[in-house]
Amino acid sequence: MKYFKILYVQVLIGIIFGIIVGIYIPSFYEIGKVISDTFINLIKMVIAPIIFFTVVLGITGAGNMKKVGRVGGKGILYFEIVSTIALFIGLAVGTIVKPGAGVVLGSSNIQKVDTFVEKGKAMNWLDFFTHIVPDNIISAFAKGDIIQILFFSIFFAVGLMMIKKGNEGIINTFGVINKALFNILHIIMKLSPIGAFGGMAYTMGKFGIGSLLVLGKFMLTFYATVIIFIFIVLNGIMRYYGFSLIKLLKYLKEEIFIVIGASSSEAVLPSVMEKLEKAGCEKSVVGLIIPTGYSFNLDGTSIYLSMSIIFLSQVFDVHFSISQQITIFGILLITSKGAAGVTGSGFIVLASTLTAIRVIPLEGLALLIGVDRFMSEARSVTNFIGNAVAAVVIAKHEKSIDMKTFKEVVGT
Repeated sequence: MKYFKILYVQVLIGIIFGIIVGIYIPSFYEIGKVISDTFINLIKMVIAPIIFFTVVLGITGAGNMKKVGRVGGKGILYFEIVSTIALFIGLAVGTIVKPGAGVVLGSSNIQKVDTFVEKGKAMNWLDFFTHIVPDNIISAFAKGDIIQILFFSIFFAVGLMMIKKGNEGIINTFGVINKALFNILHIIMKLSPIGAFGGMAYTMGKFGIGSLLVLGKFMLTFYATVIIFIFIVLNGIMRYYGFSLIKLLKYLKEEIFIVIGASSSEAVLPSVMEKLEKAGCEKSVVGLIIPTGYSFNLDGTSIYLSMSIIFLSQVFDVHFSISQQITIFGILLITSKGAAGVTGSGFIVLASTLTAIRVIPLEGLALLIGVDRFMSEARSVTNFIGNAVAAVVIAKHEKSIDMKTFKEVVGT
């Protein structure tokens, strides 16, 4: 009975019950969606202030702006390299396995495509970079715009550090507020089994197992690819720096199950920041790398985008020349950075990418609508693991990790 008191066991039970209810009582999906959305909203309620206070406290605690700039630069470089590898793996596996060969386009979801296409057309990828700078910080907090909050937090911390005397009081106050916010988070996380139940009940009830059978080869190929990426690429990076990926995954198992249930890596953003700090990673590194990674280091989304384009090209028997493949790769390098770690964003980004390429018929998106929610779980888990690995690796590279604490808490 003691096992039932463990959170990740409770979450796993919630997922199993959600699947059963979704299959046998499909009409429950609307209630399931309400439960899942409410849980995610509870998490979002504290994400913005936690990011702000964590980043400010981390930077002011570091006391060295050169280090902050160095960590940020290393983070961006790491994100670009690893997400580029993810894109390439998605293209390569899709080309070799050919999951789209022999698939016939149906018509049941074609009408739904228009909504995503319009949203995709509305996305201007040059605006993404200008969007980083908020024109109204109150609005950024209200919307929960992670990258804008991060940008403002860095500047606020710099301004606070420039007050050489008399800033101790507000910094201490920020520390107390941050502790209170994490206490709220701990209360919310106790509800995660219910949130996971609702998320899976919604997914199975609305989309059903039937949609999996139609595109089974594509889904299996995608899941196999993200497993290869996690246990070969990310595991290789961890081993190079002297860490065990398996032990890190065991340490973060609760968050992984929550991501699967909620189908959103954003649901565990504050929790993973707290856990990595407890594992010995400096607050300044975690506070910069994790929030930034949620906009710039979406490895699972990168694999999904590249593989989906190859899949649809095979469905329509579209053959790309070398120059077209290079162009598509370049476009994906930009569009993959604009997908936030929330449910459904990957599909909108895919619609935007196809609009930019103008080679593959957009009605091909109808094939993917039915299984996108099932793909979202794998995307979100991969994104989450990729960012956790990034924070640990950059902390080690910066010598900003207490290896004794990490070994005691996580193991190496």
